[in-house]
Amino acid sequence: MADSGNNGKLAAIFHNMAEIYRYLGSGERFRALAYDKASRVIASLPDDIGIYARGKKLDEIPGIGEGIAGKIEEYIATGTIKKYDELHKAVPFELLEMMDVTGFGPRSLKRIHSELKINTKEKLIEALNNGSIARMKGFGAKKVENMLRGLKLHKTVEDRMLLWEALQTGDRTLDKLKQLKQVKKAGLAGSLRRMKETIGDIDILAACEGKDRKKIVDFFTSPALAKYVIARGDTKASIVLKDNGRQVDLRLVDEDQWGSALQYFTGSKEHNIHLRTLARNKGYKISEYGLFTINDDLRVAGRAEEEIYKKLGLQIMPPEMREDKGEIELSAKGKIPELVSVADIKGDLHSHSVWSDGARTIDELAKYVRENYKYEYLVISDHSKSARIAGGMNEKEVLRQMKEIDRINNNLGAAFIKKGMEVDILPDGKLDMADEILSQLDWVTASVHSNFGKDNTGRIIGACQNRYVCCIGHPTGRLIGSREPYKVNMEEVFGAAKATGTALEINAQPQRMDLNDEMAMRARETGIALVITTDSHDLGQFAYMKAGVAIARRGWCKASNVLNTLSWNEVSRFAQKKRMKAKSPAPLL
Repeated sequence: MADSGNNGKLAAIFHNMAEIYRYLGSGERFRALAYDKASRVIASLPDDIGIYARGKKLDEIPGIGEGIAGKIEEYIATGTIKKYDELHKAVPFELLEMMDVTGFGPRSLKRIHSELKINTKEKLIEALNNGSIARMKGFGAKKVENMLRGLKLHKTVEDRMLLWEALQTGDRTLDKLKQLKQVKKAGLAGSLRRMKETIGDIDILAACEGKDRKKIVDFFTSPALAKYVIARGDTKASIVLKDNGRQVDLRLVDEDQWGSALQYFTGSKEHNIHLRTLARNKGYKISEYGLFTINDDLRVAGRAEEEIYKKLGLQIMPPEMREDKGEIELSAKGKIPELVSVADIKGDLHSHSVWSDGARTIDELAKYVRENYKYEYLVISDHSKSARIAGGMNEKEVLRQMKEIDRINNNLGAAFIKKGMEVDILPDGKLDMADEILSQLDWVTASVHSNFGKDNTGRIIGACQNRYVCCIGHPTGRLIGSREPYKVNMEEVFGAAKATGTALEINAQPQRMDLNDEMAMRARETGIALVITTDSHDLGQFAYMKAGVAIARRGWCKASNVLNTLSWNEVSRFAQKKRMKAKSPAPLL
């Protein structure tokens, strides 16, 4: 997937323009919606926006009208947008950053700015804490408490990157370093190599000859990459990137130190402490420079990671497992599992089209996925009618969509597109679509999209009891940085899913990552079938599968734990088995 950074930067500008128009008032509502949509679409493009602009194909992108297309062309040509610069000066711009925080709407911010003359985030936080805002009419202690909670949540994405952003940033930077002939080997390290759901700084390790270190550090710290340099030395450097303001740390080693350095800088800290203790008990000491005997300081391993682990009597384990959660003990027994990989995935069971809130037609989705992924099937799972904000479908629209899918599959000469739905779970645990409709679908995902303030355990268990529900979507409802998980007893949900033969989803949308790795591990241990989906709303989002697989790998999942590593016939048998099983009462919690 090509990405020079233009998509991210332009998406951020349009997002900011949408926020500015939202701040300016209801009269600018439609402009705000247009720029918001353009921001989301551009962020999800599979190729750099410049390719579309140079090829005069901007009109082919959904949500890009003539006016916005002109601004894209202006940005590609000049690196700026004049209208954006004008708008930037017309509002208290630093305050607008707060509109991404739960609890901070445009009206509230406008009043705070107007009545308290506050222009900065720091002054706003001070006013929240000293009671100035609580004393304003219409605010009060409860609203201020919610605003402070929203700030605490948002700090996660201020201080850390979501995994998907970190992967894109890390891969871009790594690709540029690999173009230098002096770099013999290079790779990601740290928490990004372990694929944690949020990342602080990006760690890159490179191997080279000693005489070439300065040239590599010079390139890394040059204005071509660096907005500014935090530190630089002979073997390491830290910069803030020019294209997105994120910190990247580079460490240089000799080629024969590559394995030990990669192991050491991958971590985790807890894994490495355990490994050092084990090494010491066996008469060795371990560092980024290699594995050495304690008695005579003889270096016995270090060129490759496998050497380190093998010398200690261990089976090497995938980086995603290195959190000191029993992987070292498992490796000592030679029982590290072969974890699920992206190559194992045979289809995506959750995607959206223009029939609800997706950006593409089903034809476009089918064409793109067949050309870019070796999938055997793609489930279209548009929203049901209760999801009004997402353009949910009523019964008549669902039936029309089924006919449309039949037409598309007939043209393809293969039953590639499967009929599905993301059906809303109502507050009483029932679904907002009749069984008569659900029974005609190939795959049904049931999700909670409302009433987040209540305990949703019984609600989700009720959905599990419906014979047509194949899977529970994003089971905890969290959005990293903006919404905490709703209250739900996941142990009870696991019990109901197991008893009814209902799968649980690992939703790979960057803000969701739901189930998370710990929940995925618990579901696997309980014997519940998992599905990894992208919940795609545009073409570029199908690539999120890599992040979803990472969650499963961190949960120690094998291909056999994930339903969509199976052929469609086997997936369909799973759904049919659930329907047959639910005909008689199941022993539910």
